[in-house]
Amino acid sequence: MPVGTQGTIKSLTPEDVSALGARIILANTYHLFLRPGPDLIAKMGGLHEFMQWPRAILTDSGGYQIFSLAQYCKLTEEGAWFKSHLDGASYLLTPESSLEVQAALGSDIRMPLDACIPYPCARQEAERLTALTTRWEARSKKAWQRQDDGSLLFGIVQGGMYKDLRQRSAEEILALGFDGYAIGGLSVGEPRALMLEMLEASLSYLPRERPVYLMGVGTPEDILEAVWRGVDMFDCVLPTRNARRGTLFTSFGKIAIKQARFKDDQRPIDPECSCYTCRHYSRAYLRHLFLAGELLAYRLNTIHNLHFYLKFMEEIREAIDNDCFASFRRHFYEKTKGGN
Repeated sequence: MPVGTQGTIKSLTPEDVSALGARIILANTYHLFLRPGPDLIAKMGGLHEFMQWPRAILTDSGGYQIFSLAQYCKLTEEGAWFKSHLDGASYLLTPESSLEVQAALGSDIRMPLDACIPYPCARQEAERLTALTTRWEARSKKAWQRQDDGSLLFGIVQGGMYKDLRQRSAEEILALGFDGYAIGGLSVGEPRALMLEMLEASLSYLPRERPVYLMGVGTPEDILEAVWRGVDMFDCVLPTRNARRGTLFTSFGKIAIKQARFKDDQRPIDPECSCYTCRHYSRAYLRHLFLAGELLAYRLNTIHNLHFYLKFMEEIREAIDNDCFASFRRHFYEKTKGGN
């Protein structure tokens, strides 16, 4: 899912994103709650109409952004108290009000408020926050059932970096019953091996017949390994943010377009890529645009990176359908990592 934090995929129009093949995007409840506000968006016909996006939208609960962006954050049984990073105003976001905001946005898939667990985190605190998440999600489900508007609600598994807490969280969330299940609290600074270990611990208790969403991940390698273990859905700002910073994803690994070696390089970013950028522009031109600070650099780079990610996911689905995902995975590493 391309990330449209403020109700837009930065530098692209909704038509661009649709043409790239995206069937669903993610929008951010925290940011849209603060600006322009759910009441205004509802008045404008909901987020689909407001941003002119005709396909599916998943909205997060705002919990992670409160944890990572707010000037002040305190989690209580009632909800999350925080001060806006924009103007310092104080707010309380509860499991019920988070779902009310998402209903006003009119999203198709909604996420319950959860308590984000930092890394590292002492076991006692991780246990407290995991239990709080379960209680919040039970309240969220009741609030969502009252909405009865055809949306879907996913449950979120927490547990920090403790296997038994991951198991406990998965069992408790599964008992509540949701349309799909998300795995939260990973890719928050922990080593990659630990992330994969906690991912496996979470997945082992989730049903395979429901979609599983790994929140905030990540690199092509992380996505590949998560799919290998049973994950279905992903979101991450990486392809769009890296595009704006001049880092481009290719079939042979990443490149930094500002490097001097591309100064007079007439080749496209990736000779195997069929995106608009690769069909029309050279590495030399893209380097020039980036170093000159031209806005077109952000647009062309973002088109390429999103095309790469969406094509990558398409190829993964085809490999699974054709029962050759193991060879697809092996070939990916042979090509991008020299076989390592």
